[in-house]
Amino acid sequence: MKYFVDEHSIVRKIWGEGDTVLFIFAGAAAEFALNKAVDWLYFTGKLPADPLDRLFSTVTYAHKILFSTYDNANAAIDQIAAIHQQVESSRGSQIPDWAYRDVLFMLIDYSIRSYELLKRKLTTGEKRDVYNVFYKVGMRMGLKDLPIDYEAWIIMRAGHLQQNLEYGDLTRDLFKQYLKHLGYPRYWLMRKVQALVVPPMVKDLLHLKSADSFRMVLFAYKLSGVVKLNHFFRDALLPTAYKAKIRALDKLD
Repeated sequence: MKYFVDEHSIVRKIWGEGDTVLFIFAGAAAEFALNKAVDWLYFTGKLPADPLDRLFSTVTYAHKILFSTYDNANAAIDQIAAIHQQVESSRGSQIPDWAYRDVLFMLIDYSIRSYELLKRKLTTGEKRDVYNVFYKVGMRMGLKDLPIDYEAWIIMRAGHLQQNLEYGDLTRDLFKQYLKHLGYPRYWLMRKVQALVVPPMVKDLLHLKSADSFRMVLFAYKLSGVVKLNHFFRDALLPTAYKAKIRALDKLD
């Protein structure tokens, strides 16, 4: 049976543990709010109504693709492309090419950052593997002007961060919705995780304070994984409705 992602790929290790996916989710939630195309996510009303569910669906769709057979993964990617085309048709304009690339770039970047934060540093070869997997996703979606390799992606990613992010009214509103849906204790934890995982520019735009003291909590989180108690700590970060969903992402237990 041919899988979309090789069974020995580092991508399966990264996305095979719910805790790593949770950190990917936190990083993407921060950067989504700053993207100049965030108005597209507001267009259907789903994002402001339930931002956690809307963003979590993006992560779970990616997870589904990465662990599917080649044909099933392509079918899922085609479905995502069709959904976006429907939104474009309803609004009467097209989502910018750079906005599509930004979402793909977030998944690449936060896959690497989250795994390195929680587990270990990746080799250059492993980082190339991460890029190559998501490059296949982007090509299937018909995204334009994707970097040809990981090294070229590093340059384009830096340019996108400079050009496509800003703190605006929708950023402010989205974080208010995060607070509303998470409650203050979980919202505080999310901000701490974001401060550790996002690039410096995202951290500065969101005025995320240094989270160096939170590294002790992160150390305890890593330790809890070693002794198989990480589910208990993870549950403290998530509303009840998402506990089963995040556990369902575990492929390596």
